[in-house]
Amino acid sequence: MHIEEIKLKNYRNYHSLEATFENKVNVILGENAQGKTNVMESIYVLAMAKSHRTSNDKDLIRWDEEYAKIEGRLKKRNAPLTMELVISRKGKKAKSNYLEQKKLSQYVGNMNIVMFAPEDLNLVKGSPQIRRRFIDMEIGQVSPVYLHDLSQYQKILSQRNHYLKMLQIKKQTDKAMLDVLTFQLIQVAAKIVAKRYEFLDLLQTWAEPIHAGISRGLETLLIQYKPSVDVSEQSDLTKIIDVYDEKFAKIKDREIERGVTLAGPHRDDLTFLVNGKDVQTYGSQGQQRTTALSLKLAEIELIHSEIGEYPILLLDDVLSELDDYRQSHLLNTIQGKVQTFVTTTSVEGINHDTLKQAATYRVVAGEMTKLK
Repeated sequence: MHIEEIKLKNYRNYHSLEATFENKVNVILGENAQGKTNVMESIYVLAMAKSHRTSNDKDLIRWDEEYAKIEGRLKKRNAPLTMELVISRKGKKAKSNYLEQKKLSQYVGNMNIVMFAPEDLNLVKGSPQIRRRFIDMEIGQVSPVYLHDLSQYQKILSQRNHYLKMLQIKKQTDKAMLDVLTFQLIQVAAKIVAKRYEFLDLLQTWAEPIHAGISRGLETLLIQYKPSVDVSEQSDLTKIIDVYDEKFAKIKDREIERGVTLAGPHRDDLTFLVNGKDVQTYGSQGQQRTTALSLKLAEIELIHSEIGEYPILLLDDVLSELDDYRQSHLLNTIQGKVQTFVTTTSVEGINHDTLKQAATYRVVAGEMTKLK
C-alpha cells in the first residue's frame, strides 16, 4: 500500500497543505521547528487516529482554530482508499471511503504504518509503558477485535480504580460491586494477554533472523513476555481466567488498601535477551539499537505476512541516530518494496542509492515544496 496524496487543514503549523507522494522513498528536509515532523505525524494520525507525540488531541489543532482535518488518498492492492479524520474540541470523526466509522476500532487498520523515531530507540531501555504501547499499537493495526478489547479493558479498569479508591476512603463499603468489576476485567484481560502472546510469537519469528543478519550472525535475539500475573504462553483462555481469579482473590485487601488495580495487562512488560542476557541491563548502546531496529524491521514483515501487503514506513529524524552500518541495513531492507517517509535536517553524510533516487521536499515555516 502507499499514500498518493495528503491534505491538511488547520493542522499544527499548517493552515493548509496539499501534497502528492511517490511510491518509493520520500525525503522531507527542513530545519527544526519548521513543520517537517508535523507532516510525518499527520500521516501517523491519519492511520492511527492518535498522535505518537502527544496524548492531547487539542495540540494537533492550529492555534485559534476550531478543528483540524487530515485527508489521505491511498492505493491498496490496486484499489483506491480515501481516509478522513476531523479533530475538534468535541472529539474525532473518521471516514473511510466517505463513510463515517462509528467506532475508531473499525477505522484503524485500514492504513498500516510502522513508525521509527528516536524515542523508539528507548523501546529497549525505556519504561514498560513504552513497550506496552508498542505491542498495543502493532496488534491493533492487524486486529480490530484487539483494539475493541483494549478499549473495553481501559473503561473497566478506570471504573474499578475509581471504586477501589471509594473503598479505600470508606465512601463505599459494598465489596460485591468490586467483585462484579473484577469479573468483567478478568474476562477482557485474558483475551488481551492471549493475543499478546500470539503476536510476540510471530514477532520473534521475524525479528530473530533480522537481528542475526544485522549482528553478522554473532547475536541471537529472544523476546519474552513478562505478564504481571503468572500465566504462560501455553495457557488457554480458561486457564488464564483461573490464574487471574486466584491472583485477584489474593491481592483484594491490598488493592483496597492502596486504592488501585495492582495486576493486569496494564502492568505487563517485555524483556529482550541477546545471547541470553537482558539487553536492557547488560547490553551496549549498539546492541540496544540493533534490537530496536530489528523489532521495527520485523514489524514490517509481520504486517506484510498478516495482510498481504507492506505497510508505510515513517522514519522521523532517526537516520542520524544510526551509524553507517545500521543505516545501510535499514535502507537496503526497504529498498523497492516499502513506501517510506524520511524526515531529516540534511542528507549530507548519508551515502545510499535509495536516498539519491528519492523524491525530495523542503519545509519552511509550514510551507512544503517539492524539489525533485
